[in-house]
This record gives sequence, structure tokens and C-alpha cells, in this order.
Amino acid sequence: MAQTADLFEFLCRMGDNTLVLGHRVSEWCGHAPVLEEDIALANTALDLIGQTQMWLGLAAEVEGQGRSADDLAMLRDAWNFHNVLLVEQPNRDFGVTILRQFLFDAWHVEMLQRLITSSDQRIAEVAAKSVKEATYHLERSSTTVIALGDGTGESHNRMQDALNLLWPYVGELFADDAVDTAMSEEGIAPKSSDLRDAVMARITDVLAEATLQVPDGDFTHKGGKTGFQHTEHLGHMLVAMQNLQRSYPGATW
Repeated sequence: MAQTADLFEFLCRMGDNTLVLGHRVSEWCGHAPVLEEDIALANTALDLIGQTQMWLGLAAEVEGQGRSADDLAMLRDAWNFHNVLLVEQPNRDFGVTILRQFLFDAWHVEMLQRLITSSDQRIAEVAAKSVKEATYHLERSSTTVIALGDGTGESHNRMQDALNLLWPYVGELFADDAVDTAMSEEGIAPKSSDLRDAVMARITDVLAEATLQVPDGDFTHKGGKTGFQHTEHLGHMLVAMQNLQRSYPGATW
């Protein structure tokens, strides 16, 4: 079987991605451009946090050190998080938020669909529960990207700016390392690189319909999923997210 440390890190990667993006999306609650989007974004955030509870709960179980999902979420420092850099990027404006969501959703749905057949039954069960929500997220983010990209001149320009900003973070979604190899060898999860063709086909189809131009170049920011290097944005986000638990350790209600 895969080493416990590798399995634990893989589960943290899945949970940290949904946790960090879920918190980012939740920052729109009460601030979205229209009421319908305010509610939709809040629901998306709740879905992602619910998935986090399952992934990090399983990670804590695998670790066997007596920690809980809440402990992993609220008591780790930035350098112990294993989310990709894409999801920690600030909201900036609605265009960046929805484009970031779409790029993640395209990868997330493909990963979850593959995990349904995982050799680890616990992972397969979490994936089966999560993929329905993720599929809806992808449907919604895709149609919104198309509507805004192929909309007014202003909305098109904002979406192109968002794509130019976020595109250098997409490549990390497909970067393999030793953990990916270990998971693949045990049939637990696919290698990240195995998802590239399907995910990129989905992304480019939507971007073409949205009349958005994929930026040139293959440069990719990396380091988030390994915990090696995060942007400064994650630390600032965790200060807000973890403030209550850090201020009143062990508080419950």
C-alpha cells in the first residue's frame, strides 16, 4: 500500500484546494454585484467547505495523530498547506473570481470522475459525493465565462485581463511529483499529468466560445501543492480565516 505520508499529503491537497477556494469565494457574501450572484457564490463556497470536511476528515483519520478536520484547517501555518497557487489568488473583481472558478472546476470535475474508481474505497465514496456539486459548479462557471467573455466590450476586456492574470497558474494543476507517482502506482489517484488533455480540451472549448484568447507561453508558477512556496496572499487569507480559533484556542459552540 502507499506510504501513509503520501496518502495523507494527497488528501490534504484535495482538501486544501477546496478549503482555500471555498474561503475565497465566501468573501463575496454580501458584496456580489447582484443578489442572485451573492446567493450563488455563497452556495458554491458552502459546497466546497463541505467537501473540505470530508477530505480533511479522511486525512486526519489516515494520519492517526488525533487531529480533526478542523485542526488541519485552522491550526496549520501557510507552509503546511498543499493547495495549488491558483485557488489562493485574490478575488480582485467578479471577472477574476468567475474565471478562477472555471479553471479550477474544469480540473476538479475531471479529477473527481477519475477518483470514483479509486482503489481506496473511502476516496471513491468522497469523490462520488463531491462530483455532483462540482459538475454543477462547472456548468455554472462555464456559462458565466461565456456570457461575460462574449458580452459587452467592457465585460470581454475584463475577462481577457482575468485570463491573462490567472493563466500562468494553470500548469501547476498538471505537475507531477513523487506523491502523484505513489498514488498512481497504487491505483488510488491518477497522475496530475494524466488529466491535462481532457481538462485543457474542456477549457479551450469554453474560452473559444467566450471569444477569449489563450495567452502565449508555457511559463507556470509552481510550489503550492508541495507546500514549498505559496504567494503572500495565502498568509493574509489565513490570518482572517483562522483568527477566531487562534484567538480562542479550542473554543466550541
